[in-house]
Amino acid sequence: MNAQVAYSSGRAFVYDNYTWNRDNTEYSEFSGKPIPSQIPLSALISGPLIGGPFVLGDETPLSVHKEYFDEICPHPTIVDTRIVAQLIGDDQASAKRILDAWTGYLRGIDDPCVEIARDSDRIFDYYIYGQKARLLSIWPVLSESPTLRLLGWSPLIHAAFDVNRHLFAPIQPLDPLPIPTSLEPLRDPYASIPGLLVLHIRRGDFEDHCTHLAQWGAAFNGFNSFPELPDQWTTPPGTWKGETTEENLQFYLRRCFPSIPQIVEKVEEVRSSRAGQGLKNIYVMTNAKARWASQLKTALRKKGGWETIATSRELDLTREQKYVAQAVDMLIGQRAQVLIGNGFSSLTSDIVMLRMARPLSPDSTRFW
Repeated sequence: MNAQVAYSSGRAFVYDNYTWNRDNTEYSEFSGKPIPSQIPLSALISGPLIGGPFVLGDETPLSVHKEYFDEICPHPTIVDTRIVAQLIGDDQASAKRILDAWTGYLRGIDDPCVEIARDSDRIFDYYIYGQKARLLSIWPVLSESPTLRLLGWSPLIHAAFDVNRHLFAPIQPLDPLPIPTSLEPLRDPYASIPGLLVLHIRRGDFEDHCTHLAQWGAAFNGFNSFPELPDQWTTPPGTWKGETTEENLQFYLRRCFPSIPQIVEKVEEVRSSRAGQGLKNIYVMTNAKARWASQLKTALRKKGGWETIATSRELDLTREQKYVAQAVDMLIGQRAQVLIGNGFSSLTSDIVMLRMARPLSPDSTRFW
C-alpha cells in the first residue's frame, strides 16, 4: 500500500529489511527461540517493490533500499502523516481517498528526498485492513498497478517450493518434467496446480484471538471480503463492547477456529462443488502442533479419495528457508486449484489478494 503511494506520486519507494527490532543485534527472541533481528526483503519477494524493473516505458524511479536512501538523502524533507490526515479531515476515509490525498501532497513537494516521520501515524490506519468498504475502494488502482502485478516470490521461496513439490503436487510417471528446455517456453511459476486443495488452519494463539474477535463483533479482513467471493461474512447481532453470547462465540469459532469435524465437513462441501471437481491432493498451511496435524490428516483420509495429504510440518527447509516458511506456504496457497482460508487472517488475505489479482475464478477461493 505504501509502495502504491510512492508509485502514484512518481517517486521511488524506499524499502527496508523485515525488522523485528533495531538494536543492531543479529538475533532476537520469539517464544523462547532465537530468530533473526532482520531479514532482507529479497529473501521473501521479488519485483518492483524491492528495486526490480517496471514494464517497458514506465519511467517511475526504481525502489531503493533504505541504506542507499540514507546515503544520498542525508537531509530529507520529513513529513508527519497527521498533516495529510488533517487535510483529509475524515478518520474513516476510504483507502482510495487516502491514496489520492497523499499523491497530491507528495507531488507538491519539490525536494526529491521525502521521509515519513518515524513517530507519526501510519499512512493507512490499522483498522482499514478490516473494513472492506474502505479498503476495497483502492482495488481498481492496486489490481492494475505494477507494484502488485509484478510482485513475485524470491528465488529462496521458489527453491523451497520445488524441493517440496512432491508433498502437495507429485509428478506422475507420464507427466512432463516441470523443467524448461531451450525448445520449451518457461512455465508460469504462479499458475494454478490442478487437483490441489490448500487449507489454511490457524491454531495456537488464534483460539484466544477468535474469542476476542467474537467479543468485539469483528468482520473478515478487507481483502477476504471481495463481494464476488463465496462464504461471505455477516456479523451476527448480540455482541457489545467485549462481551458476546455463547451462540455467537460458537458461530465465530466455527469460521475462525474450526474443529477437526468442522474442517472435514467443509472440505467435503468444497470437494462436491463445481470448483472442487478433480481435487486429489491436500496441503494444510498450519501452525498446529504435529500431533493435532496428524489427527487432522487421519480424519481427512477416512473420507477417502485423496492421493496425498501433507502439512507445513512436513516441509523440508534449509536453515535460511525456515525463517521465511510462511512465504513458502503462501506460494503453495496462491497456486491452489481451490483455497479454503481463514477470513480473519491477514496471511489468508494476502493470498486472496494475489489470487484475485491474476485473476482466478472467485469460486476457487473459499473460507471456513
